[in-house]
Parts: sequence; C-alpha cells; structure tokens
Amino acid sequence: MNRSTSWQLALILVVALVALYVTLNVAHPVWLQDLLFWQPEGQRDIALRQGLDLQGGLQVLLAADVPPGGELDPSSMETARRIVENRVNSLGLTEPVVQSQGERRIIVELPGIENPEQAVDMIKGTALLEFVDTGQSWLPPGTLITTTLGGPRAVESETTEALATLAPEEALTPTATPELGASFELSPTTTQPVERAAVAFETILTGADLKNVGMSLANQNQAVVNFELNPDATQVFADHTASHVNQFLCIVMDKEVISCPRIQSAIPGGQGVIEGNFTFDSAQQLMLQLRYGALPVPLRVESFNRIGATLGAESVAQSVRAGAIGLGIVLVFMLVYYRLPGGLADIALIIYVLINFALYKLLPVTLTLPGIAGFILSAGMAVDANILIFERMKEELRHGRSLGSAIEIGFSRAWPSIRDGQLSTLIICAILFIFGTNFGASIVKGFAITLAIGTVVHIFTAVFATRTFIRLAAALGGEWLAERSWLLGV
Repeated sequence: MNRSTSWQLALILVVALVALYVTLNVAHPVWLQDLLFWQPEGQRDIALRQGLDLQGGLQVLLAADVPPGGELDPSSMETARRIVENRVNSLGLTEPVVQSQGERRIIVELPGIENPEQAVDMIKGTALLEFVDTGQSWLPPGTLITTTLGGPRAVESETTEALATLAPEEALTPTATPELGASFELSPTTTQPVERAAVAFETILTGADLKNVGMSLANQNQAVVNFELNPDATQVFADHTASHVNQFLCIVMDKEVISCPRIQSAIPGGQGVIEGNFTFDSAQQLMLQLRYGALPVPLRVESFNRIGATLGAESVAQSVRAGAIGLGIVLVFMLVYYRLPGGLADIALIIYVLINFALYKLLPVTLTLPGIAGFILSAGMAVDANILIFERMKEELRHGRSLGSAIEIGFSRAWPSIRDGQLSTLIICAILFIFGTNFGASIVKGFAITLAIGTVVHIFTAVFATRTFIRLAAALGGEWLAERSWLLGV
C-alpha cells in the first residue's frame, strides 16, 4: 500500500468517525464550535430536526395592526410576508410555512420550534432601530421614549399572557447598560433620567441606514451585535459624533432604550457595537430583526396553537420502515452480485448515510417526507455510480487486464458519466430550490436540499472512498484475488 492510499484511507476514517459521533450525539464539544453557530454555554443541540408533517409544531396567525377602516397597501403585506419568512428561515427552520390569508393576515407554521416566545417576538417585531440624540440626559435601559418618529407602542398584554401558557420560561430582555463602539464610554452617574413624556428626542439615524449586521464575542464571551452604516449614514454619524462630544446618543429599539452611551470622540468609520448583558437568543433576535429590515406594517398575534404531525405517528413509522427495508435490499444486492467490490461499496454507502445525517444536524436541515425521499433517491444514485464503475472493471478483467490496471481504468472511464450525471442533478436541484423559494413551496425546497447534499456526498463516498477501499484490497491480496476472479463478480 503506497503513501497516497494510506492518507486517503486515514481521511476517510476521520470523516466517518466524526460523522458517526455527530449522528449518535445531540450536543457537541468545544472542538466542534467552528462548525456550528456559537453558543455561550459551549454546546448546542444538534438533534435531527423534523418538519411539520413528521412532528408538528406551532401555528401563528398574524394580522396587520392598523386602525379600523385604515387603508392597507397589498404590496406592504406581501413585503411583510417575505420579511417574516426570512426571519423564520434564519432560526434554522428550512421547512416553515409562511403564507398570506386574505388581505390582512399571515399564517406562520413552525416545525418543532423550541422557544415559541422568541419566534413570535422575532416575526412580529417592527424592529425600528433609532440612534437618538438626548443631549446631556442619560436614559436608563428599558425607558420608553418619544422621538421625532413617534411615540412608544402599547404593550400587548394578551399576547404576553398567551405566550406564557406555551413557554413558561422567563422572557429574554436585555437589561444591562450597553456600550456602542470603542470610542463610547458609559457614564450613568453624571446625569439623571428625565421625564420622557414631555420631550420628543431627535432621531439621528434609523435601522434603514444599516449596511451590515452581525454577531460576535466580546470580553468574557459576551454576545454583542455589530453593525456597519451605509456611506451616506456614515458621514451623518461622523458629523454628529464630532459636534456632540461628551453628549449622549441612545440606541432605541421600538421606542425602548437599549443603551445610552456617551460620545467620547468622533467616529468616522461608520461601525459600532451594541453591547449588553445579552443572551445568545436575545442577541440573535436583535441581529436578525435588524438584518432583515423593519416590517412595513406592524403585526399583532391573533392566535397561535400547537399542531400535530400531519402524517401521523403510524405513517411516519411506516415510512421509516420502508426506507430501512429498501436500503437493506440495496446492501444485500450489492454484496451478492458484486461480491468483494459490492461489500466495499456497502461500507462506503454506510459512510454516506452517516455523513448525510451529520450534515442534516450541523447545517441544520429540517427533514420532511419529501426531504427523506430526496435522501433515498440520492442513495440510489450513489449505488448507480458504483455499478457503472464495477461493470467497467469487470469488462477490463475479462479482456485480460491485471487487477490494478482494471481498477484504475474502470474508475477513470466511468468518471465522465458519473460527473455529468451528478452535475445535471445539481442543476435540477438549483432550479427546484429557486422555484420553491420564489413561490413559497417549502416542500420542494426540502426535496432539493436533501437531494443536493446527497449528490455531493456520494461523489465522495462512491468514487473517492470506494476506489480507496478497492486499491487497499488489491494491494493486500492482489495475486490471491486475481486467482479468484469470482470474488470480483467476474
């Protein structure tokens, strides 16, 4: 066995062991953090996510919160629906249902959602971010104020009470006083809070002026929200900070003060940080609301209910059983018909299954019945690639080629057909994904995603892994195998 085969075999074993570990576990250690979204506790659930048809979820009915008889632009509701869909997708739910109902309502169905309070707050929040000039007045976090863009909204007590029945956990609310940028300094002891109702503070910039929004870690692994302003707003921000040194510039979300740092010096770069005692969920919620923009119309929650699996537990169990039986038949066929190469292909197919399920957890991918169909179809295509390779090998052996030569020629001549077939499949997956995105057909998107992942993975297992295994077998027992051609399916 040469050095090339040795490192290839080592790579396959490492990938297989990592995939096995991820598949069998629901939490990851610190060394897997780089593969996942950061979590302050050091671990995140990586359990396999199931869609509405497999496990049910939460159904939320949203309605436009406009005065009775008020005019509502239909295009505004469609824009609101798209923003809500983007926010929901950012939660890692790849199979949500977000659709319009009539002219003033939006139905949102979330599969297997674990924190309904966070989800509802995120999808209905107006997310109006304002940078407000309060002069020499420091305002404590949590203060409701009136700005030149309007006053605070009333708290929706009915929604809060209803959410408490679904999620008894304490609401996530940033309470610590944050700091904006490296050149800001918080000085809450120099001034006293003022009467907010009598003053309309000037809004300098809003969330519409943001160019990029992200998350990062600050000191002591504290979550912060980073932002970058667009060029025009950068100049406004620089001019204001230069002319208002030692005054306060409050960060206000939906008329509620998040932080109120003092301007220490001019900030010409247009970049800043919203810091505070954020949990991961609250910082992520703020980031996603800012990233995907403010809703064009405010939304209120009319109702929400738990919904069961649309297929039912029995249908799910039968589908899983059918998939397992089908995969087992394929494994037996490959072993019986192709013997040793078929057995090695079975090992590669098992690795293929492990890698797919590991990726479904890490990305994450929400599995629905169409998604499972995409996975099974890609598994069949993986076996098809092996069949092309093995048949070419058998032809070369029948023409008197040596075992090593037959292996290399079989793989090299089968590769163009495999490559072209997989490329065409990926093109179809891209078309299906675009179709599902533009027309709200999340079921089609799920099928396209799992089929595309399976197609890419099986190129690795059916070509790279299987070829390495067969090379290893030829290196260890070349002459012995050559004398027993029946073991090679000839």
